[in-house]
Amino acid sequence: MSDYYITREGYEKLKKEIENLKKEKALISVEIGETREQGDLRENAGYAAARERQSLILKKMAEIENKLKSAKITDELNINTEEIRIGATVTLFDENTKNHLTYTLVTSDEADPAEGKISINSPLAQGLLGNKKQSSVKIKLPKTDKIFNIIEVEYK
Repeated sequence: MSDYYITREGYEKLKKEIENLKKEKALISVEIGETREQGDLRENAGYAAARERQSLILKKMAEIENKLKSAKITDELNINTEEIRIGATVTLFDENTKNHLTYTLVTSDEADPAEGKISINSPLAQGLLGNKKQSSVKIKLPKTDKIFNIIEVEYK
């Protein structure tokens, strides 16, 4: 099992999702029991649908539990906070648009561009990794090359 790097916030979100899935699994178990009492299971669409939902929930729970078991919380790691790594909040100046941008580098599961959280696997994040504050970096993005000045690197 390989390490799964995640922020504290992402870890807590996964734990909450597991709890919600456990509750949903319990409800579906009751539903399966009720539909089983209705007779012939071969022709019972409600039973088949409930079993399928139960199977999907169990699969999702197993995936999340595996992530939690191998989780390395970025806040707890001894990393060089001068360099951009997962968990860093980076303030950039885009030389092309003259805009200031702020992004937090997170796992693909936690990515939410609307909240300024970009996946560590994105082209922008890949171009930023390992760089330091006050440096300039040219990053090849899908539509164009851009030059960014790294204004700030923070770990919150």
